[in-house]
Order: sequence, then structure tokens, then C-alpha cells
Amino acid sequence: PRRRSVPSILRELAEKRQLSEEIVSLLQAQFSDLPRELHSWRQMADYSPEMRQFACLLHLYHIKAYDYLRKILPLPHPYSLTNWLSNNETAAGFSNDVFLRLQEKVERGDQACRCCAVLVQDVSLQKQQEWNPQTKQLMGFVDLGAGILDADEAPLASEAIVLMAVGISSPWTAPLGYFLVNSTSGHFLAQLLRQAINKLNNVGIVVLAVTSGASAHGVETARALGIRIDPRRIRCTFQHPPGSAHSIAYFFDVPHALLLIRNALQCFHKVEWLGDTVWWQHVVELAALGEQKVLEPCRAGSKGSYHLEVNLATLLFSEGVAEVLEHLQKLGLPSFQSCSGTVKFVRLMSSLCDVFYGRGPYGKEPLLAGNYTKISNFFDEARSCFVNLTDSVGRYIIKSKRKLGFLSLLLNAESLKWLSSNHTCLKGTPSHHLHTHAFSLDPLEQFLRALQQTCGSSGSPTCAVFQAAYHKLLASCSLAPRSPPSSGNASPWDVSLSQRRALTLGSIRAQYHPAPGRTLASEYPYSAGLLLPSSALSNALTDLSLYAQSLTCTAGWVAEQLALDLQCEPCLASLFEVDESRLRCRSALYIKKLGGVSLPSASVHHITSISEQVLNQYGKVGGANNNTKLWHLCLEQKVIQELLGESPLFPTLTKHLFEGELGINNHYTVLVKEITRCYLNVRTHPTQHLNLKYPCGRHKLKRLKGKHLFPSPLGSCQSSLTHTWS
Repeated sequence: PRRRSVPSILRELAEKRQLSEEIVSLLQAQFSDLPRELHSWRQMADYSPEMRQFACLLHLYHIKAYDYLRKILPLPHPYSLTNWLSNNETAAGFSNDVFLRLQEKVERGDQACRCCAVLVQDVSLQKQQEWNPQTKQLMGFVDLGAGILDADEAPLASEAIVLMAVGISSPWTAPLGYFLVNSTSGHFLAQLLRQAINKLNNVGIVVLAVTSGASAHGVETARALGIRIDPRRIRCTFQHPPGSAHSIAYFFDVPHALLLIRNALQCFHKVEWLGDTVWWQHVVELAALGEQKVLEPCRAGSKGSYHLEVNLATLLFSEGVAEVLEHLQKLGLPSFQSCSGTVKFVRLMSSLCDVFYGRGPYGKEPLLAGNYTKISNFFDEARSCFVNLTDSVGRYIIKSKRKLGFLSLLLNAESLKWLSSNHTCLKGTPSHHLHTHAFSLDPLEQFLRALQQTCGSSGSPTCAVFQAAYHKLLASCSLAPRSPPSSGNASPWDVSLSQRRALTLGSIRAQYHPAPGRTLASEYPYSAGLLLPSSALSNALTDLSLYAQSLTCTAGWVAEQLALDLQCEPCLASLFEVDESRLRCRSALYIKKLGGVSLPSASVHHITSISEQVLNQYGKVGGANNNTKLWHLCLEQKVIQELLGESPLFPTLTKHLFEGELGINNHYTVLVKEITRCYLNVRTHPTQHLNLKYPCGRHKLKRLKGKHLFPSPLGSCQSSLTHTWS
């Protein structure tokens, strides 16, 4: 019989479809120098770098083929490959430095590091071959940590797979490494995750959960690990090592799942649910509501009016949207009649989000023992809803092609229930609860946003740019709780859930009413004018009532300019005054007064008042030095000093402040700085924001003889907003 060789065995595996032709071609091209005869492999005393590459590539891309070859060739046990997939520098593969720091924390007795979740996400790369003069190697090829696969026939890398460990009992994060690939599959990601879990176990950390995106690759990965995504028989855990007693829960990213559910509602238009009807048109009408004039009866029998404005930063599946729909239904608006079923569904989804993110009626930490029964019953209610949803012709959505979002949340619910009943790893830790936020991809996506900013481009980076940015970011990475890596220009708004623009009312409005460009704040024909910056007598001659109204209108204009870019729902709501006697949905709907001008909140008005006082006291408006950056910074510093020691601003943000970073760049402080900056910019650059107009309409205000300046829809303080909302 013909003597068997390594190439012949690879061809046999390809013919049996146990190995793809692409992988066989890559192996033969990259490892042409390896011994062809089997006896040559058996006589080798040590594994060469090429053999290590060969073993790692084969194992990650096809575990069955690797197991088959192990019976013929002296290949190592799969878990021995972990060290070959690691590097001391920030090259591709697992980062030995990060694992060493984690091991040191465990050995010092840091209980918060005893258990974690592992997150996985891919990043698109620009295919480009480059020469690295330092390493004297070609870059841009596939690299799994064991070395670059740089044969002439080897493909260029198009993706980077990034893995991160996240603390469950304490919010620490640790980027574990990245892998440059040309194409990926669920089986590849499953093997990569098992290698990461194995390496974490080696340093004394127990992995309790894994999270991926709710995508085709995510589903394939889950199934490759042994997860069953069937509403009748869900299996939410897998064993690691396979066949052992240790189980690990699997999660799909909640925002990804919510986006799929939003897409399902949009495609079906109408969904039936146990006698209730969910209409997508209610959401479309709400997003398109814009500025709605509402008549209300007055005491004298006549009718007055006020304007309602929708907060476009509001998340679709939120209590705010449910309350707005109810309020508009009570007002009698025709488009929102019969919206009870939509309200009920949105409220259910909002409660699910509260549980998955550890907030809402179940308390800040939902997986405490006292809440388990309540949450378990609520999950049963959600399951009953999802499995009974039907389209307009009676077909079950859970069996349709739009089922993945609903199945993802059902799997997550089972995983949370399993963890709350079985997580013994947390016993003896300072806090005996799970941070459910660790089971989403938010911490990893925050890291990737910082990575993208470090790359300095909004498009896909090349391998060289990606690796340089990763090296720079990892050097500043801290494993301490609540200390995520920063890129200098990252804004705290970037880490907010509200940054998921695809899930906001604004994104829905943009789909149905696309605007050619930025929508600027509307013109205010009935408002009082801005303060005259060029007249030394204007402030002295203007009566106090006009001065106060002018300042209020300017503050309202500033609030609207900031609202154009602000994507954080609570922060946006804090910019405007809310008439609580008319509505309860304070963050999703607010009232416009003064002839259409938004009435600013008391905090915004106070900041602009202090800014005006500082401007009058320390700066000569129109002077020669008012255009320097240093002059503006001095004014901002004076405003902050004046505000110190006074009553706290933005009372509605008290709890919201502590949900983000605890550093100086949290939502609260950035709001104060941006309001100050925008107001001073308006006052010191009047020609960019004002034009000459006369007051008109029935709300004419008292004015001086001659012309008076009024707000204009020009400009939007872009220079002061670029670094925060870019």
C-alpha cells in the first residue's frame, strides 16, 4: 500500500469534508517546509515554531481534524496550545502581561477577581499588506498568536477577534487579547473561547458566563459549545472542560437582541398578543411627532395651548415611551388611540431591560436572594408573551425568521435564573450579588470605541494601525474596579446605554423622515432678544423684566443646541423644564412655552445666569482678547468657581451620576461645562449666532427704540461640542 504523508492525510480530510479546501491550501502553502513523512514527525525531539503554528491553526479551525491527526502525529493536547497562542508583547494572541497581573491579584487574595464573564466581539479591518521595519516582517496577514501566516498564497486579515474578561462581583475589566483572521465561524470562536477559559482557570479565575453578539456567528458559537436555543427545551449552559461538572452560562448581548426585536416589529407592522395588539405605527407616529401643539380649556371657557416636544434620545423599550403613549392617548390625539397593547408590550420590554441591567422596581441588584422568586415569575410572564406572539395571519413569531431577538432574551433569562441559583463562586466575596451589566457587550464595546478613537479614523483600521492603537491603549489599561481604559477624548456619554442610537426614537424618525443635514434649533419669532454685546449701555438701559426674559430665552436656545447632539436620555431631560401637573413622562416628553421657545430647566438657567455675571465682571465683551482660547478657559474656570459651594444642580441626575464613571468627567460635570461653554460662545461670537429681526406676533415684548437682536437658527456651537460628542 501507498505510504501515507501529511499532505495526503490533509487531502483525505478535505475529501471527507472534515476540513475545508481553503484551510488545506493555507496549511500546504504556509508549512511547505515541514516534514512530509510521518516518521519524521515522530523523531522530532521538540516542536519547531512552524509545527506550533500548524497545530494551533488546525486546532482552532477544525477540532475534529486535529483530534484525528493526534492519533497519527505527536501533536500536543489542545490545552497545551494555550501557551503557544500567547505573547509577552501586544502582538496578536493572548496577552501574557494581563494574565500575569490577574494572577497576582488572585494570589494577593483579591476576592473580586475570583470569577468573571468572558466577552467576545469582532472588529472589521482594512485589508492591507505593510512592511514593519522594526520586526522586519510583512504585516496584514492572519495571526493567531503563534506567528504571522505570511505565505504568498495566504489571505490578508479582514477581522480582529477581541476577548475581554469582566468582573461579576466587582466591575473590573481586562482585555485578554486579539486574533487577526480572514474569516471566522462559530466553531472557531468556540475553540478560542475554550482556550481563553482554560488560560483564566490556570491563573485561578473561574469563568461563570460567556457573552457574544446576537448574530449568525453568535448562534453558531453557542451551538458549537453545546447551547440549545429552542423555546421548548432551552439549554443555557455548557461544560468546560467538556464532560466535566463545571458549567458556564451563555448570554447574547441584550442591546443586539433588542435591535432584532425592533426589526421584527417593524417588519410585521402588527403583532397579536393574547387579545392585545401591538402596532408599529404607534412608534412611528410618536417618533415623528416633533413639536405638537395641544389645546387645553382655560377657566374662562376659552382654549389655551402649549407645545409638546418628544425627546428623541429616549430608548424605544423604556417606561418613558409607555407613559408618553398613554398621555397622548388621554389627550385624544387620533394617531394614538387604541395603543393599549403597544403600551403593554413596551412596558414589558422595559422591565426586562431593567432586570438585565440591574435597575428598576426589582432593586439595584436584581439577583439578590429576596428578588429571585419575583424575577422568576416575571421571566415566566415574558416567556408566555414571546411564545404566543403572532403576526397578522396567526403565524407564531417565535417560529419565524424574525425569532432570534426573542430567543436571545429567553436564553438570557434562563441563564440569569441558573446563575442566581448555582453561582457558589461568590461566597465569601465582599458583595454576594451578580453585576448583570457584565453579561452584556457594553464593557467590551466601550474598550473598542476607545480603540477606534486611538486609531484616529472613523473607518476600518489596517492591521498595523490596529496593533499600534491596541498597544497604546493596553499600556494605560487598569484592572482596578470602575477604571476602564480611556483614550483622552472619550466622553462619558459614550459609555451610556442611551448611546445605542439604533434603539432610540431619533433613529426611527430618521428612517421615515430622513433629513438632508443637521436640524438646527427653530427660529423664535415671539421671544425676547439676546443681550446686546456691542452696546455698553444696553444692559443698563434694558428693564429687568426684558433682561430676565432675554436671559431665559438664551438659556433655552443653549439647551436646544446641546440637545441636538446629546444621546443620554436623563441628561437631555434635565436641560428642560417639565410641567409635572400635565404629564408624568418627564424624560421622554417636555413642554415648549414662550411662543415655541423651550423653557430651560432651573439648573440650565442658573448656569447661564452665573456665566453672564462672570462675563460682565471679568471679561470685556468685544475686546481684543476675547477670541483667545486662554481667555475662554479663564471665563469657564471663573464660572465653575462661582458654582462651587452652591446648591446642587440637576436634582434629577443624583442617581444617574453614580451610574457612570466616578471621575471628574462624569455626565454631571460635562453638562455644566458644556452649558457654560456654549453660552459663552454665543455671547462672545454674536455674529455667528444672531441676526437683526423685529419681534412679531401677539407675544411682542417691550423693547428699546431702534433695532433689537433676536435669536437666529444659525450655528450650533460646534467648536465647543466637537470634543465631547464627536
